[in-house]
Amino acid sequence: MANILHRIGIKTMSIEEVYRALTTREGLAGWWTTDTRGEGDQTGNTVIFRFGTDGFDMKVTNLQSPGLVEWEVIDGPREWIGTTIRFELKQDRDYVIVLFKHLDWKEPVEFMHHCSTKWAIFLMSLKSLVETGKGHPFPDDVKVDNWN
Repeated sequence: MANILHRIGIKTMSIEEVYRALTTREGLAGWWTTDTRGEGDQTGNTVIFRFGTDGFDMKVTNLQSPGLVEWEVIDGPREWIGTTIRFELKQDRDYVIVLFKHLDWKEPVEFMHHCSTKWAIFLMSLKSLVETGKGHPFPDDVKVDNWN
């Protein structure tokens, strides 16, 4: 199995604010994609993310407020189905550290490389949302290639 791993520090004294950005429709739409449907604030919920004609459906599998958010991909590109997306949060002085993991890829295909770059871009959007009040969700994100 292959994994995507990222670490980012968000300058805020409010770990709860970062947690809300990962568990509410408004928060998720503020940094990942404006076309977000559903709420990620309860285990068992499904959150739907659309990027134009493409997208992902995530089942919320684990929430431990304010330190953990975990989803299972239940629909989307075949490489994503069955993978786990995990955000671990911890306060470190005036930063919230986000340890991001996209786990259990069957193999490190080229699409995984693309997704790793896009996750980094969207994590920077999350950072911007919390620190400045404005993220850069799809469709206003940085495009890296013809996969977007």
